[in-house]
Amino acid sequence: MSALGVPPAVEAERVIAAVLADLRSGAHRGVVVDSPPGAGKSTLVVRAAVELAAAGESLIIVAQTNEQVDDLIDRLAGKAPELRIGRLSATDYQPSARVRAHEQVRVGAKVTDLGGPTVVIGTAAKWATVSEGSWPWAIVDEAYQMRSDALLRVAGRFDRALFVGDPGQLDPFSTVETVRWAGLTWDPMQSAVAVLLRHNPDLPVHRLPVSWRLPASAAPVVAQAFYPFTGFRAGTGPRERALHLPGPGAGDALDVTVETAARTGWALHELPARHTPRTDSEAAAACAALALRALARGAVAVSEQAPGGAPVTADRIAVGAAHRDQVAAVRAQLGEAGADITVDTANRLQGREYDLTIVLHPLSGRRDATAFHLESGRLCVLTSRHRHACVVVARAGIADLLDAHPSTEPARLDLPVKFPDGWVANQTILALLESR
Repeated sequence: MSALGVPPAVEAERVIAAVLADLRSGAHRGVVVDSPPGAGKSTLVVRAAVELAAAGESLIIVAQTNEQVDDLIDRLAGKAPELRIGRLSATDYQPSARVRAHEQVRVGAKVTDLGGPTVVIGTAAKWATVSEGSWPWAIVDEAYQMRSDALLRVAGRFDRALFVGDPGQLDPFSTVETVRWAGLTWDPMQSAVAVLLRHNPDLPVHRLPVSWRLPASAAPVVAQAFYPFTGFRAGTGPRERALHLPGPGAGDALDVTVETAARTGWALHELPARHTPRTDSEAAAACAALALRALARGAVAVSEQAPGGAPVTADRIAVGAAHRDQVAAVRAQLGEAGADITVDTANRLQGREYDLTIVLHPLSGRRDATAFHLESGRLCVLTSRHRHACVVVARAGIADLLDAHPSTEPARLDLPVKFPDGWVANQTILALLESR
């Protein structure tokens, strides 16, 4: 219950009802929905699509990756089996098992190949190649990951749109220098939502108030560090989830870390202070060892989904890092025993959830704190994938590094200030971990 005694499901439903009411009214050309991690963005997208289709409206859905497209197709086809769905794809795309499982889904490289479905789903990159056709509605999923120039390329395909995304996670990125556009209202490196709202400040913005993924131990921490002005709450209470370790432990430092995480929801596994190469072999080995130790201890997750407890199998554990070479180093350390454990970068872990996550801190072992490693969205993704517990692996000295390297990014005129600041977000998370 909240302070006002409103159950989280009721509170969330009130916001969703308001979103759908704005869609039905037709009074706005766009509706924006901000969502914290695990608040049910995909569920909202599917629900809105089904409601629009039921009202006789054809629509398109724009996602950012093929993985997101296939996930939405699977969810939408399962929710509305009678709905004809088109999967817009590249010519060499091979339908995944999730897409092949639904007979009402047709795949094609062109809109004309899809047979006139009610809903057409594709990536933003694919929609940018479509030069003909228009639809009354579009739903843009993970809209904060979408660059504003990508939105400009598809905006002519629809009349009204619902934009759904998480403002606290990773911003769009580019491999080319973008300083020339900094401060411009149409800066392509701003997110689609940021530019949309700068040019249309009167559009309604709704905020989903509940995270159904993060436990009660994590929601207040993540909200304070990464969503300081909006906040959100956990959908479950402190006694509704637990992580048990029934297997015997060796009593070493790995066990202490795993047990702390199971007991409190968080743990810091600190290695001796040292400046290291990016692929710190000792840190990579620690990440792998912690994941394998949780498996060896036979961790069991008790939750509203499994009141009697469910084993935390390898596919329910993830290791996250900032760089692909760090990911490769951890994978090498896991070996055959950890073959089913997910190891990936923050960019690729967005939108996914696990029972237990182990995070290699982006600033661990570094001599400097660059804008890339200080980015609040990267740390937000890494520390908000878990349903039960998160372990952060880091070398000692990060607090001193932060104090010695305040932000050196130049101030530019007319550039919107992004909150939270990465320096502050890192300090907030570090303070929490050191208090455990």
